[in-house]
Amino acid sequence: MAGQTKKVTKKKVAAKAAESEMTNEQAAALVKRTVPVMKDGKPTKETKQVAVKADEVLDFKDHGDHVVVVTVDGKKLRGDK
Repeated sequence: MAGQTKKVTKKKVAAKAAESEMTNEQAAALVKRTVPVMKDGKPTKETKQVAVKADEVLDFKDHGDHVVVVTVDGKKLRGDK
């Protein structure tokens, strides 16, 4: 048995993906974006965390313990589960 490898088929990959189906809304709920606090129309040195909206999500990858979201403006953001 040593030296044998498991055969990965398209059916196995599809079944694995179906187990962890996540929507853009669910992925966006796990991710926050850091933005500057605005005062009188100008950014301050302070920052705050803002939730990512589902319509900002271009793509995402569920890594089990965390999610990586790619936004429509090209940012990669990570959120822990």
